Amino acid sequence: MARTKDQKKEIIEKLSTIMGGAKTLVFVNFHSLKVGDATTMRKQLTKDGVGFFVAKKSLTGLALAAKKYQGTAPELAGELGLAYSTDLIAPARGVYEFQKKFKDQVTIVGGVFESKYMNKEEMMAIATIPPLQTLYGMFVNVINSPIQGLVVSLDQIAKKKV
Repeated sequence: MARTKDQKKEIIEKLSTIMGGAKTLVFVNFHSLKVGDATTMRKQLTKDGVGFFVAKKSLTGLALAAKKYQGTAPELAGELGLAYSTDLIAPARGVYEFQKKFKDQVTIVGGVFESKYMNKEEMMAIATIPPLQTLYGMFVNVINSPIQGLVVSLDQIAKKKV
């Protein structure tokens, strides 16, 4: 059944609200994804603080045109979903995890990051950034490495003198 003009306006308004409050948008193609798998994906994304909204590409295009993001919009092909959050990396990382799990069914096709359009490759680079706790661990390891080398050297010198 076709949507009325009022229903379409409501969808565009909802999309505009989502785009206004989100720092990152990820355009997701979810071709031939089973309903159960889609529900699992939505629940996990919601648990991680990421929203997921599905709308027609034409309505999404109208809402994106009204926002006037910098750059060139990626081509929106297939069934389109929109993952969004105020967290900069969570939407891309969340969708990427499901992309690995459901190969050829869920794919990132682009997005908006800090008010700039990003293509698929740029969004994939953002999606593979490690979580903050992992980055903290890597940083501590970098700081600890020279200190550990000094301690080992001093220990070897002390053993030679004894």
